[in-house]
Amino acid sequence: MRNHGYSLVMSMEVAHSSDTPTIVNGAKDARIVLILAHGAGAPMDHPFMNAIAEGVAGGEVRVVRFEFPYMAARRSEGKRRAPDREPVLMQTWREVIATVGAPGHIVIGGKSMGGRIASMVADDAGVAGLTCLGYPFHPPGAPSRLRTAHLQKLRTPALIVQGTRDTFGLPEEVAKYKLARTIRLAWIADGDHSFKPRARSGRTYEENMAEAIERMKSFLASLKIVTARN
Repeated sequence: MRNHGYSLVMSMEVAHSSDTPTIVNGAKDARIVLILAHGAGAPMDHPFMNAIAEGVAGGEVRVVRFEFPYMAARRSEGKRRAPDREPVLMQTWREVIATVGAPGHIVIGGKSMGGRIASMVADDAGVAGLTCLGYPFHPPGAPSRLRTAHLQKLRTPALIVQGTRDTFGLPEEVAKYKLARTIRLAWIADGDHSFKPRARSGRTYEENMAEAIERMKSFLASLKIVTARN
């Protein structure tokens, strides 16, 4: 595997009693640990995930990435697999949080599906915050199939970073949803589901990613963090 400036460890025991690969960026004594999960089709070391993790990580934030069982199996076997069923995804999240440490200094989230599943366990896990990158409010082309019921009652402070062209949830659609007051929305101009803008927009992908990272940093800095660790 190429070196992207992170350490690759095999330390977390998750679903099916197997180790899951984990990529860690940032200082060991960081005030905040941000755990990020990948989307449905791409692994934890996809360029999008690398850019976000490396951009957010530093002295104050340690970023931990992990893979769900189906993606870890794909990495080891080389065969493409469908995502695990929702209960497995949720349980994997719970076990990863428990492995990382006390929830008071943990923020969870991720890309698309990874962020959606994180939002489903955040309240019960008692984490300090939630950040979703490209939240899949509904499948593309199926705006009536909403995945927002639990977001109406979300107690965990949350940031959703969304491209204004994201077919999983456009601004005019999201504006009509009943979302908890704990949720902040950050719109990335002309961005698609991965924040990529069109050439004619006058925006660059690098600018959009930089804005997403800055929004995340500001959100993390605003959170009430319990620094005591297990």
